[in-house]
Amino acid sequence: MAFLVEGFRRSFIENDFYKIFIDGFVATLTIAMFAVVIGVAIGIVLAVVKVYSYRTGKLKIARFFVEMYVTVFRGTPVVVQLMILYYLVLVNIKSGLTVAVIGFGLNSGAYVAEIVRAGIMSIDKGQSEAGRSLGLTEIMTMRHVIMPQAIKNTLPALFNEFITLLKETSVAGYITVIDLTKAADLVRSRTMQPFFPLLSVALIYLILVVGLTALQGAMERKLQKSDRR
Repeated sequence: MAFLVEGFRRSFIENDFYKIFIDGFVATLTIAMFAVVIGVAIGIVLAVVKVYSYRTGKLKIARFFVEMYVTVFRGTPVVVQLMILYYLVLVNIKSGLTVAVIGFGLNSGAYVAEIVRAGIMSIDKGQSEAGRSLGLTEIMTMRHVIMPQAIKNTLPALFNEFITLLKETSVAGYITVIDLTKAADLVRSRTMQPFFPLLSVALIYLILVVGLTALQGAMERKLQKSDRR
């Protein structure tokens, strides 16, 4: 028992190490929340361009770049993407946190694009024909008829993408960001006490994911009830 008390004191109380964990927690949530907003915005645009191009035969060049974007960001490790952005592309941005938000946002955008594209494709083509019969253009039909239904259908998958993104932020330390995982590693290296720092961070991630998963389940049940009505 004395060993555990001493380990806890050295890992959190001594030298105010708990402040490092708080800063890491804030950084992790900041990256995840802003990155998912960027990812959803990018993903919706890419998905619409891709589906519109397939259905109309237009924007073939744009569709090519969209497919390249999705292939590159889904086909390479996110930690490599972060390092390329930080050390080669966005070298003028000194804030690792800003680069992490951009990097995770770009990466998430590729996955969201495929999620939304699948959601759009799941909508019956009769919906598009109905919109056109009412005098709506292709773009107006997509905006007012197809997209609202597609987003509703893909909300659970989008929520799952946020959960995945939250866990992926644990590699942000590679570009000097002190997130939760990096905070635990810093405290571990300074105290030579790996037990409390590492298990505490694992527990925090677990609580966050379990909480978000429960929220996702509640949201899915609510959507199912609204569909029955």
